[in-house]
Amino acid sequence: MKRVLHNLFSEVLNAAAVIAVSAGLTGASAQAGGLPDPGMEIVPGRTALVVTDPQNDFLSPDGVTWGVVGMNVQENRTVENIDDLFASAKAVGMPVFISPHYYYPHDHRWQVEGSLEALMHSIGMFDRKDALSLEGFEGSGADWLERYKKYIDDGKTVVTSPHKVYGPESNDLVLQLRKAGISKVVLAGMSANLCTESHMRELIEQGFEVLVVSDATAAAQLPGWDGYAAALTNFRMIANHVAPTAEAVKAMKVAYR
Repeated sequence: MKRVLHNLFSEVLNAAAVIAVSAGLTGASAQAGGLPDPGMEIVPGRTALVVTDPQNDFLSPDGVTWGVVGMNVQENRTVENIDDLFASAKAVGMPVFISPHYYYPHDHRWQVEGSLEALMHSIGMFDRKDALSLEGFEGSGADWLERYKKYIDDGKTVVTSPHKVYGPESNDLVLQLRKAGISKVVLAGMSANLCTESHMRELIEQGFEVLVVSDATAAAQLPGWDGYAAALTNFRMIANHVAPTAEAVKAMKVAYR
């Protein structure tokens, strides 16, 4: 019975891939075990760059998670690749949205926490003293990586309310995107299998097209646990397209020329 189901599933995937290719979509049936690759066309006025958690606690060597994400960040050149996406989006006039992660004192009184929520709270990750004050924010783990401030603080970038766990269900990202007429998202940021993947999933559920930039993210890697590898699998199975930074930047330039 298992063999029959496996063969049937393979036939469905191959048929879907043939349909995708014949329709002129990106990808081939030989990739990823026959999974079709629908692709995503960048359309000016309908496409935005969304970056999750471009903050010190993830991307700075002084951040509280660097010990577990730092190697992957360096290997992927995540910091540099996010910078390239910011620079390219600003150069062509593509809207940019930031979905940050902040915790205030009242968040530390939660009575129900998942595993990594409990860890984040215990190490003071993304902590701010008050929702209405920036006291102590400058240079803190919750602050933007210094090299990104020229892009984020330009008066044009949309900074949403903070998401509180991993996905945008707890902030106003989807509202802000829809109010701006956005239906397509180029997605990057931290961390791959947590906030970035959760944003991808919710945006797909909300009817957006999503292109995930595979090397403009990174994740914790521990013995027996590889968050980045897990994310790559799910990106490929769920997103409209997965591409490296160079491909995404080239597509931006072509779309806006």
